Amino acid sequence: MSLTGNKGEWSEIYVLLKLLGEKRVYAGDAELNRIEDLFYPILKVLRNEQGNNYEYSINDNIVIVTEKGEELLRKNVVDFLEQARQLLVVIQNSRGVFSAPEIERFMSEIRCNTLKAKSQDKTDIRIVIHDLRTGMTPKLGFSIKSQVGNDSTLLNAGKTTNVCYRIDDCELLETEIVSINEINSRQKILDRTKAILKKGTLQYVGLDDTTFNNNLVLIDSLLPQIVAEILLQGYSTGEYDLKKNTEEVAKKNPMNYDISNNQAYYEHKIKNLLVASALGMVPHTPWNGKYDANGGYLVVKEDGEVLCYHFYDRNYFEDYLYKNTRLETPSTSRYGFGLIFKGDDGKLYYKLNLQIRFK
Repeated sequence: MSLTGNKGEWSEIYVLLKLLGEKRVYAGDAELNRIEDLFYPILKVLRNEQGNNYEYSINDNIVIVTEKGEELLRKNVVDFLEQARQLLVVIQNSRGVFSAPEIERFMSEIRCNTLKAKSQDKTDIRIVIHDLRTGMTPKLGFSIKSQVGNDSTLLNAGKTTNVCYRIDDCELLETEIVSINEINSRQKILDRTKAILKKGTLQYVGLDDTTFNNNLVLIDSLLPQIVAEILLQGYSTGEYDLKKNTEEVAKKNPMNYDISNNQAYYEHKIKNLLVASALGMVPHTPWNGKYDANGGYLVVKEDGEVLCYHFYDRNYFEDYLYKNTRLETPSTSRYGFGLIFKGDDGKLYYKLNLQIRFK
């Protein structure tokens, strides 16, 4: 039975083949450009396949060994580069869910029988690198993000990511509530939010999910309010770029920070949220502050180049996330937001939903 998967899933195999063939991975900057003088030699790739742990060690050839040290196979690195090249063409020219039988034969030979290595966290691939600056050879977990397919999400939506606001400074008639709720334009949440703000104001009340609130508070005590301000900024203007919205909120300074020394409070806190979301934190699971993908990100560019955003180079990693993400509007009916409703206290409320996607 042939393996089938989407572009993101096949990209994980592409990264495995590409890194083993090139034997190194270059760091990237915030604009997805290779940093020529910053790279990491790869010593081995570790993979779990159906309960079996394999090491792909890199010497003159690629040597595949079991966890007991038994050598199974030796292959020329050129073979891995050629297979990576072929797979990239397949990924670029395919849609939806697809198979790649010509690549599967090679995968079977190198004991790679599944598209996605077994993992309980955000780690997609485990690599032993040689850090030329420290001389250390750590085993690191990386999350893989592919630009070859559709833009991937960084923070997934759910009813758990709803943010609730109270409608203040106005008395909406029932007919006005119905009229706003029935707005069904292409950007209906934007248009409904604007319609509310023409009548009154929206004041942050809280997050629907206590766990998500606590996770944000763990990152920063005021992060729930800051997220609410940024979300409202985006849905009141139609600008969904996360960096731009953060900058606009910083100008308003709703948290009343001391900005006399031009310290980037809002940017710093949002970057911390992005890093946490990238490497370990998910909204509805209590988070302890530890990162699962402790290496960082591997990004597959549209042309097939793989760039490394190593957690050791945190500034590059933060800037990449900050400059390449946007707010996304998920399904309103599925997640229960975007409608004016009356609370038990008789006051009117409105919910927006937080989802962050790469752009």
